[in-house]
Amino acid sequence: MFREMVSSEAVVRKNPKTLEMARIDERERPLVQQLFGSDPATMAEAARIIEEKFQPDGFDINMGCPVYNIVSNFNGAFLIKEPEHASAIIKAVKDAVSVPVSVKTRLGWEDDREILEFVKVVEDAGADLVTIHGRTKTQGYTGKANWERVGEARKNTSLPLLVNGDIVSPETAKQAMEQSGADGVLIGRGALGNPWIFRRIETYLSDGTLLPEPTIEERFATMISHAENHAARYNGSLVKLRKHLPWYVKGFPHLRDLRAKLVRVSTVDDLKDTLYVSFP
Repeated sequence: MFREMVSSEAVVRKNPKTLEMARIDERERPLVQQLFGSDPATMAEAARIIEEKFQPDGFDINMGCPVYNIVSNFNGAFLIKEPEHASAIIKAVKDAVSVPVSVKTRLGWEDDREILEFVKVVEDAGADLVTIHGRTKTQGYTGKANWERVGEARKNTSLPLLVNGDIVSPETAKQAMEQSGADGVLIGRGALGNPWIFRRIETYLSDGTLLPEPTIEERFATMISHAENHAARYNGSLVKLRKHLPWYVKGFPHLRDLRAKLVRVSTVDDLKDTLYVSFP
């Protein structure tokens, strides 16, 4: 599992909220902590601090996030435009830690062929693995992921490579693997409200068996389990979980009213009442 990214500057400042985000529950392992930042020395020090405190199984450097607040500060996908700077960051982090270091990036800033050279930079700097999202920064999350272009980049590196983008089902995982020649898939938004996706993809890729989609009853049971775990971590509140709950019933047109109610629940009891009043 690749962890959500944390700010290297915040880690170095010992920001309590950021350090809490980097804390590891042993049940999560193996776990890779993602970092973002633009200064090689700060990135290296942040990685050193996190390794010393939490011992993640690896680090991932974010060189692909397209969000304005990230790229405007010369982080994330901006680094595709600065290959020498990107290389310095990778080398600094590699020198600072004892675990593998990977890089997540995109096809380019505007030109989706930029990755053909950038992937060589990532390898030459000493990264142990690269993940490529099949869109440019300017595309953001619009349009369709270009897995074939990822495949062209695959030919330019000997690094283990994961393909990312638009992988939302066993079938799309197989298509992405075939078109990219990647060694594996990295799933992001496809897992929202859909924790079954991992087992279904793994089974389909291993023996071609397409496991059935979960039933409504299974979805509800998992939502409650998710909420109970979340409440245990956040003092009983589900406020932070609200935006995730509707994903569990995405694609069910007759559940529109339920989705509207899910974004207003505050406790596990609220959630149970909402689910079982709607579906007694």
